[in-house]
Amino acid sequence: MKLIKSAAAAAITMALLAGCGSDNDAPIVEENNSVRFATFNASFDRKTATQLAEEMAAGDNQQIKNVAETLQRIRPDVVLLNEFDHDGVGKDMTSVNDFKKNYLAVSQNGAKAIDYPYAYIAPTNTGLLATKDLNGDGEINVPADTYGFGFYHGQYGFIVLSKYPLDTDNIRSFQKFLWKDMPGAVLPSKEDGSSFYTEEALSDFRLSSKNHVDLPVTIGDKTIHLLAMHPTPPVFDGPEDRNGRRNYDELRLFSDYVSDDVTKSAYLIDDKGVKGGLATDASFVIAGDLNADPVDGDSYNFAIRPLLSNSRVSQEVAVGNYLPQSKGAAEYQTDKAYFGVADSWTQLFPLRLDYVLPSADLKVIDSGVYWEPKGSEHRYLFENAEGEQGKSVTSDHRLVWVDIQLDK
Repeated sequence: MKLIKSAAAAAITMALLAGCGSDNDAPIVEENNSVRFATFNASFDRKTATQLAEEMAAGDNQQIKNVAETLQRIRPDVVLLNEFDHDGVGKDMTSVNDFKKNYLAVSQNGAKAIDYPYAYIAPTNTGLLATKDLNGDGEINVPADTYGFGFYHGQYGFIVLSKYPLDTDNIRSFQKFLWKDMPGAVLPSKEDGSSFYTEEALSDFRLSSKNHVDLPVTIGDKTIHLLAMHPTPPVFDGPEDRNGRRNYDELRLFSDYVSDDVTKSAYLIDDKGVKGGLATDASFVIAGDLNADPVDGDSYNFAIRPLLSNSRVSQEVAVGNYLPQSKGAAEYQTDKAYFGVADSWTQLFPLRLDYVLPSADLKVIDSGVYWEPKGSEHRYLFENAEGEQGKSVTSDHRLVWVDIQLDK
């Protein structure tokens, strides 16, 4: 769709590390032997634990309708939805089923309804109270002492919807992995060099702010591991940069997990007690709102760059000809003059925060960021009549997708 990039964009991108989709019916693999993977921060976070469930049951919330229409128009086969409030442990499927029945199965503004027979809710650390006093104020309270920020368990969680079977029996997750157990962890320190967190706090401080999940997807006779995460944003802290450093190590976890050097992942122990990383011959797609831009923002030490330059990650998508882009993001540059590759922005700040990164062994044939420019037919999904954008319309993030060609 868009193999030719601007010279400026290409130069900036390569210096770092040295579109819009069509309405395809699915499963696409049955038509042209390709599968569309996507990630979308849907902004389904609400102030109370019951609010989203009530809106899903009612079927009349406009923001949710807009998210559903986005999925109906881009039609991903496998999609990770970040910021989808749930019960925290992944047992109550009611909201997910209501989203599918009351929104996705209903045509939104003429878009074709879409069905996802398979779904998975990832248990999350958000809003889950720790057993230790993490912030050192002498009390254990929500949200200051939760493993991941949230006012209730399940806030800001994530789910997966799929047209292909999800091998939930072979999931690996790293929800309980402790930050201190990562070799060379960039733990925050005070100005005098002492640890920002007490030893007691670190004995219970989980690295993952939500979860890190390896979810195998079965597509015909092929397995592709969906590696889903949503690292904490590198903001809302002090000079110790505790959130920025945590974001860095959350990203490093999956970079180590897929490394072709198995010694880099030897320290990892999943929630079932299994050691090590992903098999070096396994295919994967890393997806999520990663809260890290390669050239801008508040990231610690350009946290996303090691993952983008990982030898097992497709460089075509990370920095090359299939870098996901959009005309809407490029247009946004006229109002927001930030450094970076403007047409690859995925968030209104604006930054490139959302990623779909296939393994290098997978053949990528297309990609994009769903962000239509002003004057386009479906601009209402990005900006309403009053000129408002963001969560009040659909989301402050944009859906990112990548098409993968499978062997026949």
